[in-house]
Amino acid sequence: MSDPVPLPAGVRGAEAQSRARNPWAWIPTLYLAEGLPYVVVMTVSVIMYKRFGISNTEIALYTSWLYLPWVVKPLWSPVVDILGTRRAWIWAMQLLIGAGLAGVALALPGPQFFRWTLVFFWLLAFNSATHDIAADGFYILAQTEKQQALFVGVRSLFYRIATIAGQGLLVVLAGTLETRTGNMRLAWSITLGILAGLFLLFGLWHRFVLPRSAADRPSGARGELGGAEAVQLDRAFLATFGSFFQRPRMAVIVLFLLLYRLGEAQLVKMVAPFLLDARDKGGLALTTAQVGVVYGTVGVAALTVGGIAGGWLIARHGLGAWLWPMLFAIHLPDAVFIYLAHAQPTSLTLIQLCIAVEQFGYGFGFTAYLMYMIYLARGQHQTAHYAICTGFMAMGMMFPGMWSGWLQDHIGYPRFFTWVILATVPSFLITLALPLDATFGRKSAA
Repeated sequence: MSDPVPLPAGVRGAEAQSRARNPWAWIPTLYLAEGLPYVVVMTVSVIMYKRFGISNTEIALYTSWLYLPWVVKPLWSPVVDILGTRRAWIWAMQLLIGAGLAGVALALPGPQFFRWTLVFFWLLAFNSATHDIAADGFYILAQTEKQQALFVGVRSLFYRIATIAGQGLLVVLAGTLETRTGNMRLAWSITLGILAGLFLLFGLWHRFVLPRSAADRPSGARGELGGAEAVQLDRAFLATFGSFFQRPRMAVIVLFLLLYRLGEAQLVKMVAPFLLDARDKGGLALTTAQVGVVYGTVGVAALTVGGIAGGWLIARHGLGAWLWPMLFAIHLPDAVFIYLAHAQPTSLTLIQLCIAVEQFGYGFGFTAYLMYMIYLARGQHQTAHYAICTGFMAMGMMFPGMWSGWLQDHIGYPRFFTWVILATVPSFLITLALPLDATFGRKSAA
């Protein structure tokens, strides 16, 4: 359910000389490599652990901690600028992501698999978050403004393909191998081992294919700076963060960033367990492969359509005109899970329809949240300010997700999904107080 982090509007790309390289040779593979590890860490890990019999309480708690690297990402994003080129960071992180995936695959057959796979998933999350910083920065520096605009749709498309491949095809492959081998751990070990090999290829490919941009150079390692320059850099770093919090009514804005997805943050951790759990436990008893199809392909397709529709409407009428309709759209469709939990239908088509409705609403409503972050980031330090916004976004998913499994284990799926609807109320209340000045009006995004 996650989207690629869009770049703040108005960022100026480097017009500097760069070695000629067709963007089609590296942009599609770069954003496949950006999307896949996020999906594996946030979604596929939940499905995998559920298949291994881990409780919902433990799944939600420990996999929610994996959001932490994305929460604190703004704190170390300047390091990527200061040390080395973004190009080098990209292919190095891809090789480390591959190593992390290989670590998970090798740890799965062992007796302490849960502990060690979590360690490797956390390292994988850290490397993935660092890769996001480098990849999005490189996208700006290695292209002209015209190229950036031309390929923004391409990068989003291939991030979506990565989401479908991760939540859909990867899970279907694991489910197929489960059936053929009769060994769930072996099936998932093979699946993640294949993905590890793919990231080895990604790293080697981008080591040679990424263009060498004159603008992509380190801003100066700390050790190369004199005392006065280092102090000045520290002050500039702190001033950048401080300026974000000097806005009027900042407390309301932060609460909006944290609470907009309060219900969804709890729902997302329990969807896959609900689909996989046996009927006597309140679930729908789908197979791993069926979850891959329903949640990873049909669901992601509906999510994509909803996001496209939301972006088109905001572009025509502005965020101010669509904020409230999108707020309702992201929350009200969650009620389909109340029906599914009570009725426990056996029709796969009906389940697919319900998932598609919820995912379309999520994609449509999440657009407003992303656009608000983009507007907040506009100004002198827009890249850093947008990174701060995404940190709050990840925090808003991390903490509510931690306790969702414990709550579901104690009250059951029907009451849990009813609670999810009740948990959306704070987002409506905080939106009533949200500052929407003239820049958010009808012409702001036109």
